[in-house]
Parts: sequence; C-alpha cells; structure tokens
Amino acid sequence: MNILLIGSGGREHALAWKLGQSERVTRIFVAPGNGGTATTTKCRNVAISADDLPTLRRFAQENAVELTVTGPEAPLVAGIVDYFAAERLPVFGPSKAAAQLEGSKAFSKAFMARHAIPTAWAQVFTDFEAAADFVHELDTLPVLKASGLAAGKGVLLPENRDEAVAQLRAMIVERRFGDAGATVLVEERLYGPELSILAFCDGKSLQLMPAAQDHKRLMNGDQGPNTGGMGAFAPSPLATRALLTEVERTILRPTLAAMATEGAPYRGVLYAGLMLTESGPKVLEFNCRFGDPEAQAILPLLQSDLLDLMEACAHGSLAELEPIWSVESAVTVVMAAGGYPNAYDKGKPITGLPDGATPYLPGAVADAPFDSTENLRESRSLVFHAGTKLRERGVILTDGGRVLAVTATGDNFAEAVADAYQAVDQIHFEQAVWRTDIGQSAADESKRAGPTR
Repeated sequence: MNILLIGSGGREHALAWKLGQSERVTRIFVAPGNGGTATTTKCRNVAISADDLPTLRRFAQENAVELTVTGPEAPLVAGIVDYFAAERLPVFGPSKAAAQLEGSKAFSKAFMARHAIPTAWAQVFTDFEAAADFVHELDTLPVLKASGLAAGKGVLLPENRDEAVAQLRAMIVERRFGDAGATVLVEERLYGPELSILAFCDGKSLQLMPAAQDHKRLMNGDQGPNTGGMGAFAPSPLATRALLTEVERTILRPTLAAMATEGAPYRGVLYAGLMLTESGPKVLEFNCRFGDPEAQAILPLLQSDLLDLMEACAHGSLAELEPIWSVESAVTVVMAAGGYPNAYDKGKPITGLPDGATPYLPGAVADAPFDSTENLRESRSLVFHAGTKLRERGVILTDGGRVLAVTATGDNFAEAVADAYQAVDQIHFEQAVWRTDIGQSAADESKRAGPTR
C-alpha cells in the first residue's frame, strides 16, 4: 500500500516511522517532509506544500495512494478530507465541518455550551473596545485565546488588566496572529494540572490512547512564553482508571454523539486538552489531530499496527479493534533553536544524530513489530526530526524553531528521563535550547514508587 503523509514536523516523522513498521505499507510519500523523513525506511519526501490541496490530490491520484494521513491541523480545517473524498480518495482525519472543533475556538465553545460538555465560560469578541471594557468589569484575570489556528501560540495569560488590554489590542487591532486573532475569546481562567487525552474515533466508537502531559512554556518550571510544546510524557500518572472513565463518559462520548447529531460525524484523532479542576475535568481545547510533541511520546508505546487503526477509523469498524499498548513509560524532550518561539536562525549543522534509516540511537539489535524489511536497533532512545532539512552528503541542518524531538522509553519514568537526556547530550547544534525538567515530576513519583517489574 502507498501512503501519502502530509506535514513536516516531529509528529510527521513519528507517524512515518510507525506506519513504516506495517508489513502492508510499501511506500510513504511525505509532503513536504524533513531531514528525518528523507532518510526513514520506506519514505520519500515530495516537494509539495501541506496547504497545496490541488497538487496533493493530483499526486495521490497519479501515485496510486490508497490512504492519505494528515499530520497538521491546517489542511484538515481547510477541508482536505471532503476535497479528496470528491475523487474517492480516503483521508485519515475529520471532515471540514468536524475539524471546526479546532479551527474555530468560538465554534467549539458554543458547541460545548449546547451539549453541556464541561468547560470554562467565555465571551467572544471581534471589537477591541468591547473586549477591553469586558476585561475591566471582571473580578478575576481571564485567559485570552485567538479563535483561529495560531500554531499553538494563540493562548495568552495576562498578569494584570493593563497587560490583558494590550494583548487584546495586539490580537484584534494589530493582528499579531493574523486573521486567527480577529475573533478572540475572553475566557475564565481555570486552575489545576493539564492533561492531554487522545482517542481514535470512527464517527460512533472510540479507543483511548495513553494520556499524555505536554510542557508548553519555554523554560523550566513552566516559565516563559508559550510555545508549540517543549516536551511531553506518557502515560500520565494523573490519568487513573477512574479519571479516564469520567472523561470518556462526560466529554469524549458526548462530543462524538453530538457531532454525529449535528451532521458532522467525527473520524480520526480527537484530542481533548483538559484542566483537572477541583470540580472535575474541563475542556481547555479540542484538537482534530495528533498532538505535537504528544505523538512522539505516545506512538512509541503503540504495539498494534497503526495502519489497521487508521483504516478502521475511516471505515467505521473501530469497535472491532482494541489497540495494544506497551506498559513502558515514554518521555520526549524538544531541542529548539535559540530565540524560539520568536526569531531564530536556520541552517545550523546538527551532529550526533542516528545513522541509517531509523530514528534509533545505536543499541542492541532486536526485531521490531510489523517490520518485514529489517531488524531495528533496540535502543530506547529515538530522535524524531521536526525543523530539519537534508543537505547533500547526508548533512542535516536546522530549519525551524522546534528542531528535534528526542524520545526515550523505559520501565519507569526515572529510566526514560535519564535515557532521554543522555541522548540529548549526544546531539549538538549551535544555540540549541531545551528544558531540563521534562517528565521530572513523573520520574520523582516513579522513584518513590520503587521498582515496577
């Protein structure tokens, strides 16, 4: 089977690696891909932008593509599923109508209100003066959210009212986030730990993935500006069986049922970003695809064939499958370019990366599930490329803000954290930055709990 994988980040490299383990996959075309997908087994980069839907569709038709997998949200929100379906080309992901759950926070908030799905209150504004007046009337500081797609950076947490008004002006008047910030949500600020719960969906059934925790802030201790994500770990110790049952009962299944009722059955990955408040879990946001960097922590734990799950979502047969997940712990550390999430340089050579066609750092050789082409090196450290490009003679250069996602798995979080940072120490590029506390709280807890095997 030929697959077209759309995107160029660390999430897409992880998806390419996992899909490539399926015996049924012959070739994965990655559009446009990055330096990692350029050298991954079964993969070939193609120079087509992720938002060039006509060219992508024509490529799929001309290259016998049997399934298109969309990594980033923008093509889904733009309607790639509907656009390809018009030519009978299957795409893993939600329709344009269903993808509004991520594409418009204003739509998502109104949807949750209609269906009594627990979330924070919010008011929606397109007028700066009205929004500023509303902020001055509040007794507490709100969260400000750009309604449209802002690459994970459209959520602002002002520290006082003057800052809130300045941020509203930057979004609505000065268009800091372009059209994405023309509509702004002034939202109740919730308190508690955050949790990312993702599920495979086929329009009526769902299968949960291991819950993850993301680290959005740039610096240790959750300080500094919001980013697209500086690291993640899974499964979260916060996600007890009782909590997952509650989230499935009060949030995920009602959302799936309500989307179907409104004529937009949800198929693909549904990502619920939650805040665990004193009054129970509440939705901060919905995403319509795998998270980044959550995917880089979750996918290494999947022991089932990812292609089978994606096809079941597309064909409405997910209830017949139950994914098998490793009992290990996974930690992902993002190595970013100096200056990120603001201005940064590109073109810095990267050294210390894995050799060959897999993202594994060197280790002992062992069979990998669903891989009929070669034995992968069983190292518990993987390097997924995000903002990189391949130059001649195999040289890899930095080409984005988030450059690499270094993932390690272990019998517990203490092992996974240690291995992830040992791998980070082997990799070098000029002005590299990363957090040193990713997964540390989970590691401390696993040390207190003692051996699990």
